[in-house]
Amino acid sequence: MPATVKLLKNGMPSDQSSTSHGRAFFIPRGFGEFTVTVEATGYKPAQKDLSVTIAGKFEVDVYLQRELAANESVGVPPKPVLAPKAQEAFTKGTQALREGKLDEAKKYLDKAAQLAPGNPDVLYVQGMLLMRQHNWEAAQSVLQKSDQLAPNQARVLAALGMTFCNEKNYGQAIPLLEKARQLEPASGWETDFALAKSYYYHEQYDEALKMAESAHANSHTWNPQVELLLAQCLTAVGRFGDSAAILREFLKTHPNDPDAATAKRWLDGLAANGKIH
Repeated sequence: MPATVKLLKNGMPSDQSSTSHGRAFFIPRGFGEFTVTVEATGYKPAQKDLSVTIAGKFEVDVYLQRELAANESVGVPPKPVLAPKAQEAFTKGTQALREGKLDEAKKYLDKAAQLAPGNPDVLYVQGMLLMRQHNWEAAQSVLQKSDQLAPNQARVLAALGMTFCNEKNYGQAIPLLEKARQLEPASGWETDFALAKSYYYHEQYDEALKMAESAHANSHTWNPQVELLLAQCLTAVGRFGDSAAILREFLKTHPNDPDAATAKRWLDGLAANGKIH
């Protein structure tokens, strides 16, 4: 579908073009804050912001949603179907990621993405791979594309929220993680943990404790990060005795854990400050 693409610089019109095979090209006049707007018949207008501070090539993806006719109703869109070769690469990449073979996973997922660049499932698994590699910014980019193509998927929103949490951008992480739990209350302890951590560092201590307790209850294997976060939240709401009990159990059960020194320091701090006896 042909579309009209406009380029605005600092809110003022700068250039305009029509798409050719879904793409439009501009040569910006200088640096600054730009906005790309796209309009097409039968689709809702959309836009993307871009900050250009250095010379180079920039690519911006803008996805349009179709306008519904008066006699159409909103339904669940059909799930995209991968062609056989793309499906094979996707399956192998997903399996390799599950087994922790990150290089092999990347090889197959890159192939799947080349064959099906607009598939939200492929983008989601690519995002999970990038998260495993601690490449938070790149993970955000592909997960946001997945969310644009298939909105309101709990697993995508949860993963996206976790990337912001790991970047310590807790203000942006919270609404994504809250929405993921709203869509899928049993979304897993990892979502609860990320939301608890985000609440805690956003100084929403009561909410943080609730999520930390949920993560603790639903984490079926012992996780030192969950234990320590729960102790932090209990301390923040003034339940010093309960926090100390968590830390003592931590030290008793896992005295050689790398985080044991942290647990002991916190426990000693509670005693030194007169919070426990």
